[in-house]
Amino acid sequence: MNAAETEPDDAARGAEDGPGQRASVADRHVGARIRERRVMMGLSQQQLAKMIGVTYQQAHKYERGLNRISAGRLFEIGQVLGVPVAWFFEGLSGDGEAQEIGPRQRMCLELARNFALIDNEKHQEALSQMARALAAQSQADREGGS
Repeated sequence: MNAAETEPDDAARGAEDGPGQRASVADRHVGARIRERRVMMGLSQQQLAKMIGVTYQQAHKYERGLNRISAGRLFEIGQVLGVPVAWFFEGLSGDGEAQEIGPRQRMCLELARNFALIDNEKHQEALSQMARALAAQSQADREGGS
């Protein structure tokens, strides 16, 4: 028997699951979390790429989950974005399925992104005070209605 007869081909082995193969659900989830954090910080893909020492195209592929990210690179990305490595895996279930982002989460991301784009610190503080006041009012309404 020769090697071709004893070793399964890529299709039989499930080539997509092997190391160095196409990205998995987890890779796409991590990429989405990188994008989420980058947007929250008000950074462009170009800015993030420069901060981690890769090309814009590579950063784009990381975010889309098209290219896998090494442990060292993910650690570096976490350092730049101010989050621990575990943060990138939050929301990923044990079976490797990513949980969908809801409308409320999207709104929070958009709010964070827009807040980061406000250059005037007085405007940022005013918006922050308004959010605190609205949250306090909502809390009072909930407690009063209970």
